[in-house]
This record gives sequence, structure tokens and C-alpha cells, in this order.
Amino acid sequence: MKIQSLVLMISLVFIFSCVPKKDLVNLQNRYDNLRSQNDLLIKKLQNSEESETTLSSSLEDTQKELNALKEDFQLLTSDYESQTEKLNTLKDSYEALEKNSSALLSENIDRNRELLKQLEAKENALAEERKRLESLENDLEKRSYRIEQLESLIAANETKLNNLKNKLSDALVDFEGRGLSVEQRDGKVYVSMENKLLFASGSWNVGSEGKKAIKELAIVLAQNPDISVLIEGHTDNVPYNGNGPLKDNWDLSTKRATEVLKLLLTNNEINPINLTAAGKGEYVPVAENSTGEGKAKNRRIEVVLEPQLDEINKLLEE
Repeated sequence: MKIQSLVLMISLVFIFSCVPKKDLVNLQNRYDNLRSQNDLLIKKLQNSEESETTLSSSLEDTQKELNALKEDFQLLTSDYESQTEKLNTLKDSYEALEKNSSALLSENIDRNRELLKQLEAKENALAEERKRLESLENDLEKRSYRIEQLESLIAANETKLNNLKNKLSDALVDFEGRGLSVEQRDGKVYVSMENKLLFASGSWNVGSEGKKAIKELAIVLAQNPDISVLIEGHTDNVPYNGNGPLKDNWDLSTKRATEVLKLLLTNNEINPINLTAAGKGEYVPVAENSTGEGKAKNRRIEVVLEPQLDEINKLLEE
């Protein structure tokens, strides 16, 4: 028995020595960079939703201003018609006064000239208001169109995520209740697989049942090439005491995440550029580590799926 244990320890040392520590550090650095990019994309999505709210508020203010201008326009139009009527009256009076004394005629001519000047000024003011009104209407139309585009893109992403969640639930239904769950939250779809479905204790080699689940997951991902995929490895708070290049829970969680990534890539229809693997160690628990059940839930792989936000980002930049 002691000889078998010694052989096993020697084998483990040989296996662990094959994985350079530098690769694990590079993977962690890559995760940190991609995590920052992911946070920036989430922030941009939130900014797009805040921008939609701001644009909607601005749209209401512009509509109020437009209504006020329309009222002013109506008043000017009414005033213009009144002045025109007065002018017509004065013209009639002018023709009658031509028959009267030259002094009265001169007085009416001066009055007519003044009224003509006033009428011309009101016509100019009316033309300016009409021009401003048209400009506001054009601006209002552009803002409305932009808001409609944002709402349409956001709704399309929500629909895409919901459809993706349903497809994943259908594809992985045989594994739900066996340490696998699918849920949608925060604009993403999460596929969580506990280690009891994937790995033996302290190992990063995926078992046969886990491979079946990952194969079904890969089929759905291949059908959705515009989805970004983040594979996160998580552990409980029990320190990892393995030998070789893997020193702690960070290393173990990262190694497990990359193993799942490699299995996904056995499906040749998946674009590797859409996949990212990262280790989170024990620092993002979903349950208390004070019980065996809680620790089991924390030992997991989470595959985080979200739509790419290029169209929304482009619209916001414009």
C-alpha cells in the first residue's frame, strides 16, 4: 500500500511539473484585462440605459417647448391677420381721404407707412419663429428615432438572452438537479455546474458526465456565435494542498476553467476569440462555507454568457 502511495505521489509531481507557473500567471493577467473590459461593457450598457432615460426626459422638455412655440406662432398669426385687417381698413380710408384735404391725406399716409413697417416687422418675426419651429421639429424627430433605436437594441438583446437561456435549459435539462443550473440575471445568462458533476476532489480532469454536459453546452454556443463566453472557476475556502505547479485555490480554479474551455473548443464551430477562462478561487462564494452543502455549492464552474454590445456602443458614440 505504501509503495502504491509513493508511486501516486511521484506521478502527481510529474504531472504538476508539466504546467508552468508562468502560464497560470498569464491566464490570471488575461482574466484581469478581460474582466476590466467586461466591466467597461457593462458600464456602457448601463450608460446606454441612462442615456435612454436622459433622452426621454429631453424629448419631453423639447415637446413642451415645441407646444409653447406653436402657441406663440398662433398668437403671431392672429396678430398678423388683425394688422392685415387694419391695413385693409386704412387702405379704404386712404382712398376716401384722397378726396379730402391734403393735410389729412399726408397724416394718413404717414400712419399707413408706420403700419406697413410694423406689419413687415411682424412678418419677419413670424418667419423666424416658423424657422425655429421647423428646426425644433427636426431635432425632436431625430431624438425620437435615436431613442427608438436604443430601445430596439436593448429589447433585442433581452430577447436574445431569453431565447439563449431557454435553449440552454432544454439542452441541459437532463443535468439540472444534478449540480447544474441555468438562470438569467443582470443582462447575462449563467450556467453553473458544481464540481460533483465535473471533477473529482483536487482534480481538474473532467469526468464522463461532465463531458456530456459540456458537449451539449458547446452545441448551443456554436449556434450563437455573437455571444461572449466567460468560464469562471470557483472553489470553497478549504486550502488546496496539492504538489507541483498548482499551489493554491487560485491555481486550481484557473486550471479547471481552462480545462472546460478546451473541452468547449473540441466543437470546431465555436470561435475561440469568444471564449475567456478565469480563476476566481474562493473569493466569490454563492453560499456559506460553514456547512458541507454550502462548500459544495461554492465548488463550481460558472459559464457566463452575454451578447456583444458593439451596436449599442456604436450608437452611443454617434
